[in-house]
Amino acid sequence: MSNSVGQRAFHNARLQKRQKAEVLPLLGLALQLHKQGLLSEARAGYRQVLQLAPNQFIALHMLGSLESDAKNYQEAEILLSRAVAVDPQSADAHMSRGIALNKLRRHDEARESYRRALALRPNFAVALSNLGNASVTLDLQQALDCYDKALAIDGKLAEAHNGRGWVLCRLRNYDEAIASLNRALSIKPDYASALANRAIALQELLRFDDAMADCNRAIALAPDEMNGWLGRACVWLQIPQIAEALKDSERAIALDPDAAQAHLVRGICLSALGRVDEALASYDRALEIEPDFPGAISNKIFTLDFAADASVEQHQQARQVWWERIGKTFASRAVEAYDNSRDPDRPLVLGYVSADFNAHSAAFIFKPVLQYHDRTQFEVVCYSCSSKEDPATAEFRKIADRWRDASQWNDDRLDAEIRADGIDILIDLSGHTKGNRLSVFARKPAPIQAHGWGHGTGTGLPTIDYLFSDPVAIPPAVRHLFAETIVDLPCFVTLEPLPIELAQTSTPAISNGFVTFGVFNRISKISDQAAKAWSRILERVPGSRLLIKDVALDDQLVRDNLLARLAACGVPAERVDLLGTTLRIDHLAAFNRVDIALDPFPQNGGVSTLEALQMGVPVVAKLGQSLPSRAAGSILTALGLPDWVTDSEEAYVDIAVSRAAELGDLDELRHALPGQVRAAAACNPVAYAQAVDEAYRAMWKRYCSSGA
Repeated sequence: MSNSVGQRAFHNARLQKRQKAEVLPLLGLALQLHKQGLLSEARAGYRQVLQLAPNQFIALHMLGSLESDAKNYQEAEILLSRAVAVDPQSADAHMSRGIALNKLRRHDEARESYRRALALRPNFAVALSNLGNASVTLDLQQALDCYDKALAIDGKLAEAHNGRGWVLCRLRNYDEAIASLNRALSIKPDYASALANRAIALQELLRFDDAMADCNRAIALAPDEMNGWLGRACVWLQIPQIAEALKDSERAIALDPDAAQAHLVRGICLSALGRVDEALASYDRALEIEPDFPGAISNKIFTLDFAADASVEQHQQARQVWWERIGKTFASRAVEAYDNSRDPDRPLVLGYVSADFNAHSAAFIFKPVLQYHDRTQFEVVCYSCSSKEDPATAEFRKIADRWRDASQWNDDRLDAEIRADGIDILIDLSGHTKGNRLSVFARKPAPIQAHGWGHGTGTGLPTIDYLFSDPVAIPPAVRHLFAETIVDLPCFVTLEPLPIELAQTSTPAISNGFVTFGVFNRISKISDQAAKAWSRILERVPGSRLLIKDVALDDQLVRDNLLARLAACGVPAERVDLLGTTLRIDHLAAFNRVDIALDPFPQNGGVSTLEALQMGVPVVAKLGQSLPSRAAGSILTALGLPDWVTDSEEAYVDIAVSRAAELGDLDELRHALPGQVRAAAACNPVAYAQAVDEAYRAMWKRYCSSGA
């Protein structure tokens, strides 16, 4: 037996010697090919080495790194795991394995690999930077600390400057982010990832031309990297050039099918084009990849407003998902103690949080509320969460007693500033729309929180106590489904008076000889169901035309897409006129071309409905079951026009057709409507603001008496 063991040992020694003699030249050749940039040949060489010596550390490490560079991350992780098993003391191998794991989105395992590398080599700057990369999805502050430590060791590490810039973007510190990304690019001018990241920061600062230039350069440098394409899609969305944005988002998905952000952007594009079901599917795909992706959940909530068969229950369930996956996390960090005096009759400090203190349709709704508060009883603090500033912003600055530019404040700072300002009632004006700060509202930095005017369909946050609405918009029968307590106003929305007195015109059909129906809503609200109803109206009103106006119609591809979709629903293209972007005064004047406005469904108009009525143009509306499908009915009812509202598609068509035949009555109504609108509490800014003031005081007294 001992002789047999000895023979085996002798045989193994000879085999190892022979393998070593064969392996070392092959390994040397593979390394030389690798150094010369002949990567395919090098990979083949490393594989040949591993056939002879499966545990050859250098071959495992180098081949694993090459597979990682080639985006074959699964294969790379297997090879690099074998490498660290062979030599657990190699800091470089642990770091390389971490890169593959991070690309596989196995972030916790990646962080452990980087920590092992750092335990072996504490001043390993690249490993620290990569630890920052793996920490971004888990803890932004921890990631920032990693980048700062890496740069303290090696100030010229472009990758750390790039990572730091990206984290600062996520923390909304765009100016400092650009400074870090500029530093990365000064070290490494052709750094495509840094260009793509800088484009994101530039876009947030509304520097769209600069952002587009960076995206184009990133794409030219790295056409196989998805970040440049995705960044450019986001810029196209802002301009807006929706069709171009859709193409670039789909290119990004083709390059990285598991990029949740790319699926989100594709969904936003599809929603803007009215392709609601496809948009919802894109958001669902993003959430399969990243279940706690706030942007995907909020955009799904917003897009459900356009879904024909979505019930109030479904809308509120979607909001509950946001709370369970996102809101609860922030709520757990909340500081519950408040220093606010519980005097029920003292003047109150109101805090309004919005990204729309500018020329945005939502601002036209909530501006009268802020403007006409009783200043002996209420102080107004505005937290502006957008970089966009225009003449409307200047007006809001004048209205506010205190103005806070929160556009580059992260959640921690916004929460702290609200508390420091002694806000008694904090009001969210965004809901789940773009630029919202619901993650701050989840922490409840003020003793009372409310939502109104910006979205109006509820937030789903139990930390928001009240939701402003009215009995038509939210019927009593469904109020139990809401996280918030419903508070009724004269109407769930109002609208500031017309900016100037526009010339009063007669019903245009009298001089035109034909009736013009108008749709001045976002084209994303135009459902096939509504378009088919409009087709029947045009068919029954000979010679009539349809005028559609929306900023998205500046894009020729969008125009062509809309006309094709309308034609498929029976609306002849030759009877449709399209209008794009105009100044607001020209936008309002365009109603002088319209005899009757047709409100879309299931997603109704809000501002567009009120504007039409202010201009004397009556609106036909269909009342649905969900909140977004009840907006126009609520407005018309509040302004004394319930006979223009129906819950039947057939009746909707009949109202439009019958009213179009009564030009004398239409003309009489056209001249009476502006005064009727101004007199109603729903659109009288002083009366409406008084109702809001009374609601705030009632909330405060309830809070003071509760002792909670």
